[in-house]
Amino acid sequence: MGKILGIAIKNYGSLRDIKMGKLFSDRNDDELGNMVAIIGPSGNGKSTIADAFGFISDCISTDVETACDEKNRGGFDQLISQCGATEIRFEIYYKESKNSRPITYELTISKDKMDRAYVKEERLRQRRVGNSYGRPLSFLHLIDGKGYAFEGAEGGQVDDEGNETVGTKVMVELSESRTLGIVTLGVMKQYSRIEKFLSFLKSWYLCYFTPDAARQLQTASPSPYLNKTGSNINNVAQYMFRENPDEFKKILLDIQDKIPNIDRIKPEKLPNGQMVLEFFQKGFSEPFFSQRMSDGTLKLFAYYLLLHERNPRQLVFVEEPENGLYHKYLANLAVEMKRNVGKGYAKQLFVTTHSPFFVNALAPEQVWVLEKDENGFSKIKRASEYEFVSDLTSEGASMGDLWYSEYFG
Repeated sequence: MGKILGIAIKNYGSLRDIKMGKLFSDRNDDELGNMVAIIGPSGNGKSTIADAFGFISDCISTDVETACDEKNRGGFDQLISQCGATEIRFEIYYKESKNSRPITYELTISKDKMDRAYVKEERLRQRRVGNSYGRPLSFLHLIDGKGYAFEGAEGGQVDDEGNETVGTKVMVELSESRTLGIVTLGVMKQYSRIEKFLSFLKSWYLCYFTPDAARQLQTASPSPYLNKTGSNINNVAQYMFRENPDEFKKILLDIQDKIPNIDRIKPEKLPNGQMVLEFFQKGFSEPFFSQRMSDGTLKLFAYYLLLHERNPRQLVFVEEPENGLYHKYLANLAVEMKRNVGKGYAKQLFVTTHSPFFVNALAPEQVWVLEKDENGFSKIKRASEYEFVSDLTSEGASMGDLWYSEYFG
C-alpha cells in the first residue's frame, strides 16, 4: 500500500520547477488525492509529466544513464531544461497508510567527469515516532555513491545539527554511481524501509496501451498484470480465470455492461491451454476475438480490466484515455476510475487528458491545470485555485464545461 502525497520536478525538459501536492520542503498545499487529472493545451507539458514518472520507473529497472536514453529521450543533455541548469531533481512525498509517517525521497541526477549521467545525491527521510513536526531523520543519504543507511524500521541521522544519530548506522559506498542506492540496498531485508519504498516504486504502472498490440495472440502464459502496451490481454484473462473462474466471470459481466454494443464477453480455453476472449456483439450470433474488435472496444476493455486487478498496482498513469474513444464513453470511464481508486491507500491514478467530457466527472481539487509561463516553461496549479471555480461547481456546474468555456486554464 501507499500513495504519493506530493511531487516536485525540477529541470526536466519544460518542467523547470513544478510542484503538485504537499511536500516536506513545501507543506502549504493539500495532499494529492487518489485521482489526479492533468489538463492543458497541447505542448504545455502533460506528456513531459507522464514521461517524468516513466523516467523514475526506468531508473529503477535500469540505471539513470540508460533511462536518459530510453524512449527517445536523447540523453541527459536533451532531457535537462534549457535554462543553464546542471542537475535534474525530484522530490517525492510518500505515505504507506493513514497512520504511518510520511517519507521524503530526494533524487539529484547530474553528469560526472566523463560527461555521463549519474546519481549525484539520494536521500530518504522520515520523522521520529510520535513527532508531527520538526526536522526528520535521514535514513539513507548518499552523495556520489558514498554515505550511510540505517537498518530497521526506525532511526536515522539529523544532518547539519551535530549529526545526531538514532539506531544502527551503516556506512555505504556503491560500486556503480549510475544505479540508484535504493535499488542496491532495497533488496536487503535489514533495510526494511528502503525495501518497502522500492517495492512501491516498482509497483508503478505506466500505460502505453495500443490496440494493435492487444490484438496479438501470445503463447499460453498466465500473467497477473497487463503489460505496458496491453499485448497480453488474453494472458491476463487466462490468469484471472485460472485463479478464480467464478470471480472472473463476474468481472466480465461487470465490464460488458460498460462497453457499448457488447452483449456478452466469454472466456474460451484453447487446446494448448491458452485463454482467449470471445466478444458477442449485438446483432451477431457468432463471437469475435480481439483481432477483430474495434480500437475503442479494446481500449475500454483494457482500462476496465486494469481497474479490476486482484492485487492492484499502487500507482497507475494513463495518458489521454480519450484517444480512439467516442466522447460519450469518457464520463462513465472517469466515474468508474474515481470509484475504483476510492479514498484509501491501495491505489492512486494519474491521468492526462484533453477531454472536457472526462473532466466533467471530476471535482476541482482533482484537476491540475498546466500552462506556459513567459519563458516557455510549464507551470501548474489546481483548478480549485482559480477564482469562482469551486463556487460554480458547488452550484452544479461541471468542471469540463467550465474548462471548455474558458473559466479557467
